[in-house]
Amino acid sequence: MVRLVLVLGDQLTPSVAALKAADKARDRVVMAEVADEAGYVPHHPKKIALIFAAMRKFAEALRADGWTVDYTRLDDMDNAGSIPGELLRRADQHGASEVIATRPGEWRLIEALDDVPLDLTLLEDDRFIASHKTFDDWAEGRKALRMEYFYREMRRKTGLLMDGDQPEGGQWNYDHENRKPASDDLFAPKPLWFAPDDTVQPVLDLVSERFGENFGTLEPFGFATDAEQAGKVLDHFVKHSLPSFGDYQDAMLAGNRFLYHALISAYLNIGLLDPLEVCKRVEQAYRDGHAPLNAVEGFIRQILGWREFMRGIYFREGPDYPRRNQLNHQRKLPPLYWGAQTRMNCLHLAVAQTRDEAYAHHIQRLMITGNFALIAGINPAEVHDWYLSVYLDAFEWVEAPNTVGMSQFADGGIVGSKPYVSSGNYIDRMSDYCGDCHYSVKAKTGDKACPFNLLYWAFLIRHRERFEGNPRMAQMYRTWERMDEDHRATVLNEAEAFLDRMSRGETV
Repeated sequence: MVRLVLVLGDQLTPSVAALKAADKARDRVVMAEVADEAGYVPHHPKKIALIFAAMRKFAEALRADGWTVDYTRLDDMDNAGSIPGELLRRADQHGASEVIATRPGEWRLIEALDDVPLDLTLLEDDRFIASHKTFDDWAEGRKALRMEYFYREMRRKTGLLMDGDQPEGGQWNYDHENRKPASDDLFAPKPLWFAPDDTVQPVLDLVSERFGENFGTLEPFGFATDAEQAGKVLDHFVKHSLPSFGDYQDAMLAGNRFLYHALISAYLNIGLLDPLEVCKRVEQAYRDGHAPLNAVEGFIRQILGWREFMRGIYFREGPDYPRRNQLNHQRKLPPLYWGAQTRMNCLHLAVAQTRDEAYAHHIQRLMITGNFALIAGINPAEVHDWYLSVYLDAFEWVEAPNTVGMSQFADGGIVGSKPYVSSGNYIDRMSDYCGDCHYSVKAKTGDKACPFNLLYWAFLIRHRERFEGNPRMAQMYRTWERMDEDHRATVLNEAEAFLDRMSRGETV
């Protein structure tokens, strides 16, 4: 009897587990563009277009390889509107009762598949470098789960950047070398883009019609939509950007949205690139003398360390993880995150870039949009939904731990040992954003005081009982105590007044 083989929009890898377990001669692949997946949050139009276009190309590649593929487009009249619905429709059509699927990357969809009244075989997604068992075995019995130690274990396991049993160069981590601010006279290569072809353009037309009201600019659209194009993006990065990636990976420039970043995370997350092969390719650039160790180590740490660690946390912590709120932050996400006017230039630039590109790099996400949400006391569930909506590479298994854990400290310290908060000084040091701002990053109080300066201290005092004993934060509280009492009162009063204005919908 025929079996159905489910392939999701982020499983576009020929060797994905469900395809490896299937029989090309008798089984039918099911792929579907469905409203439930396109609309469970208001996804950026570029994200929807990327996934639909890549799905269509992948389906054609499977057919060319001899697979029978039942593909449902979003505008097909018979579209059931959900993945479970499409499985039931195809099962009825072909008289099938069995489904082979690769485990989805979101608890929401795993639970939906569990409720489908078919004989479902759910296989582990083995495209990752660390299996669930590998991560859980490492995590078992540890008082704290810290990425750095997991990363070292993964270096040993894979042999990446190892010299025998020691790290290449004698250090595990070269992050201290990767914090140089950029200047606008730097030469930075332009990203590699692809003109929409006969498969991509109809998708853009469809997305424009159906999702044109979503936050985000659809065109110009130049993303890779198949494995060959994604490989060219990786080649371009290694050749032109990798040598300078490390030095400037934390830098931000108003006039250069991409600097030396790889722009491959979305392709990794939907299956067009293999994470281990990417790491090996970048390591070889170091072995060949093309790129320095600080750049290569910093890049590999983002994939081998953070990406794999975040997936391990997400599945270990369970379905409730994205809704945790250990700091009890309840303020609503302000409209400025959806493009409303703000006088804060750093937030204006980060949100405008997100709107136009469906992209912002890790420091823009962590230390601008994330930092502001944290010190302003925004409900982390709303912050999580926003990040999941607006970024091209956002899938819950990787986005939720980065947002709920690393950015918002809403998991109470599972991901990080302290909250990532800063005043405006950090943004000023790492960017050129502050020079054109309505506010003054040097002003600590008054009408022109940078809101980050005010909210930073207000956050620390609001959560003093929780954080004062943290060894990594004790110095901040000692600095506060050395301030004049009247100054401290002014800071807290002005911070509260700022938040009140923001909550009332005033432009801040």
